[in-house]
Amino acid sequence: MCDASHYAVRAILGQRRNKVFHSIYYASKVLNGAQLNYATTEKELLAIVYALEKF
Repeated sequence: MCDASHYAVRAILGQRRNKVFHSIYYASKVLNGAQLNYATTEKELLAIVYALEKF
């Protein structure tokens, strides 16, 4: 699961068992000056890329 806000991106690695989501690992990072100017869709994609690199 990934998400982006105005100032940071975050990702959660987890698994679903018996229709219940269990978190395994949390990761987040604050955006730098250039990334703060990204459009919303670019920030969401940045969150996905961050999650793939992190996990």
